[in-house]
Amino acid sequence: MFVDQVKVYVKGGDGGNGLVAFRREKYVPLGGPAGGDGGNGGDVIFEVDEGLNTLMDFRYQRHFKAQRGENGMSKGQHGKNSSPYVIPVPPGTTVKDADTGEVIADLVEHKQQSVIARGGRGGRGNVRFATARNPAPEMAENGEPGQEREIQIELKLIADVGLVGFPSVGKSTLLSVVSAAKPKIADYHFTTLAPNLGVVETADQRSFVMADLPGLIEGAHEGVGLGHQFLRHVERTRVIVHVIDMAATEGRDPYEDYLTINQELFEYDKRLKERPQIIAANKMDMPGAEEQLATFKERLEEEYPVFPISTLTRNGLSEMLFEVADTLARIPKDTTPLEEKEERVVYRYEKDETDYTITRDPDGAFVLSGDHIEKLFKMTDFNHDESIRRFSRQMRGLGIDDALRKRGAKDGDTVRLLDHEFEFVE
Repeated sequence: MFVDQVKVYVKGGDGGNGLVAFRREKYVPLGGPAGGDGGNGGDVIFEVDEGLNTLMDFRYQRHFKAQRGENGMSKGQHGKNSSPYVIPVPPGTTVKDADTGEVIADLVEHKQQSVIARGGRGGRGNVRFATARNPAPEMAENGEPGQEREIQIELKLIADVGLVGFPSVGKSTLLSVVSAAKPKIADYHFTTLAPNLGVVETADQRSFVMADLPGLIEGAHEGVGLGHQFLRHVERTRVIVHVIDMAATEGRDPYEDYLTINQELFEYDKRLKERPQIIAANKMDMPGAEEQLATFKERLEEEYPVFPISTLTRNGLSEMLFEVADTLARIPKDTTPLEEKEERVVYRYEKDETDYTITRDPDGAFVLSGDHIEKLFKMTDFNHDESIRRFSRQMRGLGIDDALRKRGAKDGDTVRLLDHEFEFVE
């Protein structure tokens, strides 16, 4: 089964917890703090494996979680950092954040890697908190939570040549004749429900990869028919072979077919206008095809090469394949990412609006939420009083105390944060 789009959950490993410990050697009086830092959690990394050509593996496993870092140890020993979780993906994989639509990675080259979810930093042990005023702190941090996100993975086939055209114009038959691929062929629309790849070799031993893409219809760029589901695969092809039923066996005008399909391609991605295009005038063995071809050439305004072919008799195929190979030889392989970043980057300070938000529950309790405050809470070790006092100072520094008072909080009111409750004290 060909799988080219899937949604999965990824989570970087949590950092290891820092340790509260003290030196206990017999002849070292007042040895001081000796709790080590926790190790960093592992990153979730996607790596291109050119041996893959489908996202099938993601169909059966939808959750990927890297290992957490090792906890800190006594004698100031640092916990072990966790190894990254490397997941192989096929070339042509685009990764987007499912919530925001932001493109996280565009992977095209063998062994290319991208960090999809970062692991958390290890928590600091009490060695890190020693100061002249507090030489023996009973305080350590828990590890930072690893980044977690829902992602949308899309595969855009990296083929040299893409066959486009209306349903039932002979694209699958053409691929089966010129390569060893065996796509399903039948006389009804949308026989091809998934792209098929085949390696084509010309008579002079030049080879290239050809993709038979499912048939397009009017409105495809808006999702009509198979629409966006397979239009994305055209983006990666270096040469477009436009297959047209020149015998008009279904009663459509070949030139109108040509205009309609090109309109759909260009509406989907304007850059496809710059892509070399070769027209394969198919079904030339049928009655009336010669007259239709002459009319088509008269009406054709673009200077695209037109090759009359017949996939049934195999006439004209060699000449067309030579032209495809020559065109590929003239243009370089395009491995630039789909989402090109600007070279000049301007950084502007933007106030983080997600430090915290305050809402009310029906029972009157105040509810704190927000990425920043939740991270601080998770990194606080509530087994030690000093850590709790530090967390109180952090909340005060963020202005939460004043914000609660403005919302009407009084002494003894309940404040909730994640699954925990606190009492507001004046």
